[in-house]
Amino acid sequence: MNTLPLFASVALLATGFCTAQAQNAPQSMRFFVTSAGSGKGGDLGGLAGADARCQSLAASVGAGTRTWHAYLSTQATAEAVNARDRIGRGPWYNAKATLIARDLDELHGMNMLTKQTALTEKGAVVNGRGDTPNMHDILTGSQPDGKAFPPGNDMTCKNWTSSTLGSAMLGHSDRVGTTDDPRGKSWNSSHPSRDCSQDGLKSTGGVGLFYCFATN
Repeated sequence: MNTLPLFASVALLATGFCTAQAQNAPQSMRFFVTSAGSGKGGDLGGLAGADARCQSLAASVGAGTRTWHAYLSTQATAEAVNARDRIGRGPWYNAKATLIARDLDELHGMNMLTKQTALTEKGAVVNGRGDTPNMHDILTGSQPDGKAFPPGNDMTCKNWTSSTLGSAMLGHSDRVGTTDDPRGKSWNSSHPSRDCSQDGLKSTGGVGLFYCFATN
């Protein structure tokens, strides 16, 4: 019996299955951590610039057909923007089609975000506490419920336009902090940055990364 055609068929099916998986991953992805920041600290070009970066990174891995928004809040006396109001209703899956949260309540409650699931658009794990360099500080400018801080103390690097003065509220993508409490483990509201410069972000364990969510 000639087994070569059989082996060839099995190999072809396996290749096709792997290809289909690779093609389906971007289609199911609705959440990622940016693989790189702006390089200018907390200056992301405002919300519009951050959204454009989310869209560009998603497109680079074949997921650009969806509308992507950055998970960022802004502060203002009137018409502040809440990060939770910008990202749709869910559900959200990472680059490997793992469920992150079914809806907004779960996202801001018992979600499935960990170091192993808070992946970049490329499906890579983000360096966390204990890694070199530590990159787990994620820009959010948000309170634990995903809402903006009241005006006063800057928590958004001047609404994501400053690379010098100011501060930004940060979350921990690996859910690990210096303290073993809810704040230390918070993915979106752990501690403020030292300032808004790139070096300032690096000094506390970050490089200016942020979360992106598909709104549809």
